[in-house]
Amino acid sequence: MTEEIEILMEDAKEKMEKSITHLEHELIKIRAGKASPAMLEGIMVDYYGSMTPLQQVANVNTPDPRTLAIQPWEKAMIEPIEKAIMAANLGLNPENNGEIVRINVPALNEERRKDLVRQVKKCAEDARVSVRNARRDCNEELKKLKKEGLSEDLEKDAEADVQKMTDQYSKVVDQHVEKKEADILTI
Repeated sequence: MTEEIEILMEDAKEKMEKSITHLEHELIKIRAGKASPAMLEGIMVDYYGSMTPLQQVANVNTPDPRTLAIQPWEKAMIEPIEKAIMAANLGLNPENNGEIVRINVPALNEERRKDLVRQVKKCAEDARVSVRNARRDCNEELKKLKKEGLSEDLEKDAEADVQKMTDQYSKVVDQHVEKKEADILTI
């Protein structure tokens, strides 16, 4: 039975780690006044009739902290790239010179900063819910094992361990949020 408990604990830990990884990925997309190629992740470009990720049709880099430069591998892709960026509704205005698409990332105003903090908190809450769901799933499996003959003491100990793990991952979520909020609110 203890082997089954270990498997459940590993599964819960894996789910909680995935929640943290997803949170980190989402927080990278939220810009904090500095240009980052990650800001354009998830943008899909119409590449000859099929929707393709921007990174597969162009090179995205940051020549300076306030500018994104997108170098398409084919000149014909400049207009579809511009349209895709506008359609993504990121609040960015692409400009092209016929060879490269440039995006000047504007400095954040106070209202935009507050919106971004709200967005960060929403991502954090989604991560917390995901962590709690992993805890709930593990506890339900422990209850099933108890019905199959697991001792009550082992079940209670395992539930306590799952709760400790949940608290630990919730603290990690809080740390990520504090760091990102400080980054956004720093002028």
